[in-house]
Amino acid sequence: MGLTMESLKEAVKYMLESQGFDRVLRKMKLQSAAPGKVVCEMKVEEEHTNRGGTLHGGLTATLVDVVSTAALLYTERAQPGVSVDMNITYTSAAKIGEEILITAQILKQGKNLAFATVDLTNKATGKLIAQGRHTKFIGN
Repeated sequence: MGLTMESLKEAVKYMLESQGFDRVLRKMKLQSAAPGKVVCEMKVEEEHTNRGGTLHGGLTATLVDVVSTAALLYTERAQPGVSVDMNITYTSAAKIGEEILITAQILKQGKNLAFATVDLTNKATGKLIAQGRHTKFIGN
């Protein structure tokens, strides 16, 4: 394994405590990790929502990006890569106060590209909120 669980926790903490854009996820918590799979949790709060009071689509995209990158870090190669393509299907809304799970799974790592899928689900009901697919360049 490229990183230990403790190293992964520190890497995620570093990303979320930055002064950059990723700080919008500072309330997200790493729940578990297995090689190529990371699960995080977050309570939807007002700062995470759109004008309709539900989880903002842009924040959903950021969750897909950051959590899939964490899953890539928790592989033998431990390369974060750079985004080549990302798409998201939004299937239901998450409202203020709801807890969501963000589960990223690395589908494949080739010589130059890695492919991930990320599911955002309601923690209480298991209902799918959104599904993202993320392709990253991990070559030299």
